Amino acid sequence: MLLTSAASVAGANAQARPTATGPGASVAVGGGFSLFQSIYGQRNLGGGFVFADLAPHWRFDMEAEARVLHLHNSEALTESNYLMGPRVLLRPDGLQPYAKLLVGDGHISMPFGYGHGDFFAVVPGAGVDLALNDFVNVRVIDIEYQLWQRFPYGTMRPYGISTGFSVRLTPIVRLPREARARH
Repeated sequence: MLLTSAASVAGANAQARPTATGPGASVAVGGGFSLFQSIYGQRNLGGGFVFADLAPHWRFDMEAEARVLHLHNSEALTESNYLMGPRVLLRPDGLQPYAKLLVGDGHISMPFGYGHGDFFAVVPGAGVDLALNDFVNVRVIDIEYQLWQRFPYGTMRPYGISTGFSVRLTPIVRLPREARARH
């Protein structure tokens, strides 16, 4: 009896497999289309954007973003921004809601070439990505409210939405790495 008990315990594991797993560190690049309400002249401006997410941990990353808004204007008004800051993901797979706070340069070229300027921009935002697989995400929606400081007519506050996709350049490391037990 003691021998059969010892034999049955030998095959059992005393500890559970780790449950605190995530996709690990990653690098992703992407781009898409944006539509923003320019407060200067009350215009809707469209354009493209590119971004990169550098994540040392699945939940926290740094996002760098560049956007040029030059579509849907009749007087050659353009806005662009070059931003960077932290982003926090709430879930690692499936629908991935996130919040971010970016800072950087907001650039405007005035209508008819009357002037241009660069302004310090603080940009809170939030959105949702959809993980299609281990390498491709769809940026379902990204919402930003930009605060451009020291604009001559007070703080400029363009806001808008973006959509696009990203490609993960690093593979997902699943933990534990050991082979799964056969049942």
